[in-house]
Amino acid sequence: AGEGAAQEGAAEEPAAVIGATVPTGFEVTAAAEVQEKLGSAPRISKDRGKIYFEVPARCLPEVHRLRSVDNLFVVVQEFRDYQFKETKEDALKDLEDLVKKLPWTDPLKVWELNNSLKKKKTKRKKHNLQSTASKEKVTDDGEEKRADQTDAGGQEDCAPNAAGAEPAASQDTEGTQEESQNDDNERSEAKEELHAASSGAESKAGDDKKGEGDAQVLKFRVTCSRAGDKHSFTSNEAARDFGGAVQEHFQWKADMTNFDVEVLLNIHNNEVVVGIALTEESLHRRNITHFGPTTLRSTLAYGMLRLCDPQPTDIIVDPMCGTGAIPIEGAMEWPSCFHIAGDNNPQAVKRAANNICSLLKKNENKESSSSSGIPLDILQWDICSLPLRTGSVDVIVTDMPFGKRIGSKKKNWDLYPACLMEMGRICTPGTGRAALLTQDKKCFAKALSRMGHIWRKSQTVWVNVGGLHAAVYLLKRTWERAEEKRSFW
Repeated sequence: AGEGAAQEGAAEEPAAVIGATVPTGFEVTAAAEVQEKLGSAPRISKDRGKIYFEVPARCLPEVHRLRSVDNLFVVVQEFRDYQFKETKEDALKDLEDLVKKLPWTDPLKVWELNNSLKKKKTKRKKHNLQSTASKEKVTDDGEEKRADQTDAGGQEDCAPNAAGAEPAASQDTEGTQEESQNDDNERSEAKEELHAASSGAESKAGDDKKGEGDAQVLKFRVTCSRAGDKHSFTSNEAARDFGGAVQEHFQWKADMTNFDVEVLLNIHNNEVVVGIALTEESLHRRNITHFGPTTLRSTLAYGMLRLCDPQPTDIIVDPMCGTGAIPIEGAMEWPSCFHIAGDNNPQAVKRAANNICSLLKKNENKESSSSSGIPLDILQWDICSLPLRTGSVDVIVTDMPFGKRIGSKKKNWDLYPACLMEMGRICTPGTGRAALLTQDKKCFAKALSRMGHIWRKSQTVWVNVGGLHAAVYLLKRTWERAEEKRSFW
């Protein structure tokens, strides 16, 4: 009887179709991550920068841990070939009528489950912070003094500590054991929440429809994004009329700033997707606390690293690290590699060191975390004369100066060839690879044509970086040996 009940419960569990926005150009990379980590075959949308995949609702915690996605939403319904009426009035009336026909029940269950998981996460964070604060109070004066000294040491002390004293292998196995335990706990929590949410969402949606309402009426807003030139209406008009129909259907209260539910209406030519947002802010903000003038999004950093297919024991270098977005992302996702970051700007090195320190503190606050340190180190250096042995690096991943906010396009003509030459020297002949991001494509192409004996271009990914049309070049190191350089160290 117990087995039958369990099977019945599993059958009732809604399968959520999740939509994810990803950095434009990295849709294939994001799809590969979803396939690898969730075992779900994703579909890449015609609308660039979006992928869709189906998962059981209990897998929501794992979905939020994906490294390549910016924002997440649960799909209410998708229309691959929606026929819009010709006149504006008819087209908008059609969108209004659509609200009543949409299958809201399961997506609302998923939204409610997502909400309860977010609340639990915040409670856990608060509890961890309180427990660490109380631990600090309990310790004697000597230990407090030691803590003060490390704080005062600030940037200089934190960066070397980041490398971690423990051997990478033991740290790695501990980490994976803890992670799998956390995954199981979160998944079972999600299952419990799901049963509560399913009854709650149904009754809430039902009450709202009847107009009886709960004591607490949900606040909502509709966000419409529209692309294509064959529509007779604007995105604001679509959001206004669709939102009016949603309000009438659920008896929710419209609120543009303090909303509980964000309903998404995505229109791309004839493709229409209605969804409910699962993230309040982009997941790419996960690692960085000290931002610089050109901080790279973590999701883009992940995409670049994944292009290089890092293998265990690889040495991965970012010679122009800025605030450290790439090496930090690399150390979090590929802990069995060793990551070295550097920059010639002392301010950038300080910011990167602070970001590493923040990450270490965050790791300490996790109850189950027993491993100390991350496989990453940072130092100040000159990109044209790196203090690294010839042929000692497996992978180079960096965001090169665009010549817009930092540097100038004129300087790039000297900088790029010198960079490629020095990177070629430190990279392992035959197996070394590099993923380099730049917007100054003309200058890069010219520099690369001069370095054909050292670097071969194997792939170009066109990306959008803060509205700028940029490219990520995946290069492979040729077998030609570089000239040995006498070290000053």
